[in-house]
Amino acid sequence: MAELTNYDDFLGAEKTSTLKETDRKCPDCGGVMDFDPATGGLHCPYCDHKEEIKRAEDKPERAQELDFASAELTGNCDWGVAQKTVTCKSCGATSVYDALEVANECPYCGSNQVMEANDVSTLAPNGVVPFRITVKQAGENFTSWLKHKWFCPREAKENAKADQFQGVYLPYWTFDADTDTNYTAQYGIERRVKDGDDERTVTDWYSTNGRYQHFIDDELVLASNHHDSSILRMIEPFDTADNKTYKPEYIAGYAAERYSLGLKDAWEKAKQYIKNRLSNLIESKIRSDHNADSVRNLAMHTTYSNITYKYLMLPIYISSFRYKDKVYQFMVNGQSGKVGGRSPISALRVALFILICIAIAMFLYWITN
Repeated sequence: MAELTNYDDFLGAEKTSTLKETDRKCPDCGGVMDFDPATGGLHCPYCDHKEEIKRAEDKPERAQELDFASAELTGNCDWGVAQKTVTCKSCGATSVYDALEVANECPYCGSNQVMEANDVSTLAPNGVVPFRITVKQAGENFTSWLKHKWFCPREAKENAKADQFQGVYLPYWTFDADTDTNYTAQYGIERRVKDGDDERTVTDWYSTNGRYQHFIDDELVLASNHHDSSILRMIEPFDTADNKTYKPEYIAGYAAERYSLGLKDAWEKAKQYIKNRLSNLIESKIRSDHNADSVRNLAMHTTYSNITYKYLMLPIYISSFRYKDKVYQFMVNGQSGKVGGRSPISALRVALFILICIAIAMFLYWITN
C-alpha cells in the first residue's frame, strides 16, 4: 500500500470510497473502534468503551441460502495487479490498495477502512462468521500446538515466537444440495481356510447395487487462490451455521479479501469434495448392510437438486515463525482456535522413531514365532 501522489501513475485504477458506518468513532474519546471477538461487539482500544452491534431490522439475523440456478454473476475474478484508490473518510488521505482487498487500515490515522465489497461484476458477501478467538488466544494455541509436534526440535519449541498475527477474513462459498446416487460395487467377506498344516485368509467377492440419498449441508470451498489451501484444510471445520448477515462492523479492524474463484468453478470443486464424501458414506453402508470386510470397484452416478449457496467471510489468523533462517507459516481458525501449519523436523528424532518401530516389530516377530 502506498500514498497516491499522481493519479496518472495509476491510470485505470478503480476509484472507490469507504463505508462511513465502519468508521465508527468512540463516543467517549473519539478513537476508532474495532470489532472485539471477546464480546462480539465494537471496542475502543483507547478508553475501553464497548458497544453492541445492532442488527438491521430489515434484514435476517443470519445469511440466507441463495438459489444457485438463478445466480447471474458466476465467473472467476482475476484481479491480477489491479488497484483502487481509496479516500479515508476520517482524515481525507488517499491511498492505493489491491483491488482484491475489502478491508484494511488507513496508514495515516489508523481508521478502519472497509470498502465496497462488490462492484458491477462481482457478488457481495451475504454472511460473515465473526472472530471468536482473540489474538492472545491465537498465540497461546500456537505455542501449545508446537509443543505437541513430536518431530519438532526442542530448540524450536523453546525459542520459536510467532511473528505479528494478521487477522483476516477470507472468502468462502458454501453449498447445500440434495443428492441422489445410483451405485454398483463389490463387497468382500473374508474366511479362513486350511492349506495342509497352514491356515490362510481368502476373500469371497459379491456384487451389489443400490440407491443412496443424502443431503449436503454447507459444503465449504475456498474462494481465494492467494493462500495455502492445504494449511487452511488443516484448520477446518468452521461452524458456518454460526454466521451473521454481513455488516461492515463485523470486519472493522481486520483485513478482508473478496473472492477470485467464482461461483461456477467453486461448485465444480464442491462436487469433487461431495463425491469423496458420498464414496465413503456408501462404502460404509455396504459394509454395514452385508457385514463385509472390504469394498472395491465402487461406481457412482449422482444427480443434484435444490442447490443453494452462501458467500461467507470466515475468520483466519495468519502468522509465521522463523527457525534457523527458514520461515514456517501457520494459521489459526479465528472461530475455533484450531491451528494448522508446518513445523521444523528433527532428522535425529525421525531416525529414533524409525529405530523404535523396527525394534518393536522385531520383538513382536520374536514372541509370535
